[in-house]
Parts: sequence; C-alpha cells; structure tokens
Amino acid sequence: MTVFKRPSLKRFGAMSTILSGLLFSAPLLTATPAFAGPDQQADVDHAVGTLQDLRHDKEFGNARQLLQTARAIMIAPRIFKAGFFFGGEGGTALLMVRGPHGWSDPAFYTIGSASFGLQIGAEQSEMIIFIQSERALRAVMSDHFKVGADASIAVATLGSSVGGATSGNVGADMIIWASSAGAYAGITLNGSVIEPQHKADDSYYGRDVTTSDIVVRHRVRNPGATGLVHTLDSLT
Repeated sequence: MTVFKRPSLKRFGAMSTILSGLLFSAPLLTATPAFAGPDQQADVDHAVGTLQDLRHDKEFGNARQLLQTARAIMIAPRIFKAGFFFGGEGGTALLMVRGPHGWSDPAFYTIGSASFGLQIGAEQSEMIIFIQSERALRAVMSDHFKVGADASIAVATLGSSVGGATSGNVGADMIIWASSAGAYAGITLNGSVIEPQHKADDSYYGRDVTTSDIVVRHRVRNPGATGLVHTLDSLT
C-alpha cells in the first residue's frame, strides 16, 4: 500500500499511552473501548480535517472521484502505528452512508491489527475507506469484519502513485486510500479487524442506538457532526 504524510505533532497526544500498551502486549487491542463524549467529538473534528486534506492535498491524488460512486465511506483520521519488536496499528474510524437525501451522521468504529517484526519507531496515518458495494457495507456493519478474510469482497489499496481512480480497482468492493508520516514505510490493512463501537455511539447520541439507526434509518443526529456531514456533502 502507498501511504502518505503528515499530521502535526499536536495530534500525538495519546501516542505514549498507545505505545506503552503495544510494548507489552500483542496483538493490538481491537475490543470496543468506551470513549467519553469529548473524545468522540475530537474524532469527528479530526475527520473533517481528513476530508479537507482529500480536497486540497495532492497526496490524495484523484481519490475525490471515488466519492461519486461510493455507497459509504469510513474515515480514520488517526491510525496509530507503534512498536519495538512487537508492533501494531489501530484507531477510531467513522462510518457514514450515502442516502437519498445526503450523507448520514457518523457511527463509531475501531480498526486494529497486529504485526511482528524488527520495528522501531512510531507513526500516525489518516485513512479513508471507500465502500463501493452493498455487500461490503453489510460486512462492515456486522459486529466483526476482518479485511481480506471474505474472498467475495475485493479490496484495493491505492495511493497518489496510482494513475487513476479506476485503474487497477475496477469492481473492487472496498478501496483504501491512506496518508502517513513517521518512521514506517507503509500501513497494512490486510487482516485488520473493523468493529463497531456501540458504547461510543450511545454516548455520542445520548441514547441506545444501533449502527443501522444512525447510518441507514437516520433516527438520530448530533449537531456536533453537522460540519462533517456538510463537508462530505460539499465533496460530492
């Protein structure tokens, strides 16, 4: 996978805690954590920044074209990768689904995987997963989806070095575009686990909700997500 640059140093506030956990345990935790409301809003705000990067950053190449055909989108604004011999990567992602009247509010997810090797360093990436088919969306909305485990779901990983949005990924159910900065050369999603954060959803929307309530039925809204929804609408 081709990966890309940035985020600023201030985005690394939680890195020391994540790195400490990875030093002493593998694989990386993929269980659903319980986040406080302010942390969830911070993830939403960071996701707005990732979409703005997609609009302006040449590293995203022509990824914006993929939004025109995407059934849904998963935005992971802060994927941490850290390790010392044992390593792993993971972070929070936001699922948003296109409906007849625009994009849904976000449902919260975790993405996590583990690796083993001579790895020293730390890196943060931002990533967008374009979900192109209904079957891929159903798989992601299940309680436990492992990238690459379902042979019926084709996954393409792209970067700015790929010539076109339709080159090499025709018919792909999921198309992954990532950008990172730091000591590692890349980020590998094959084998990664994507799981819903039901407690985070309940906390953010102030009631017991399902993923379908948020992204399909549109039964709940949070004013804090208005900027994210409008940014995504403006890109499509």
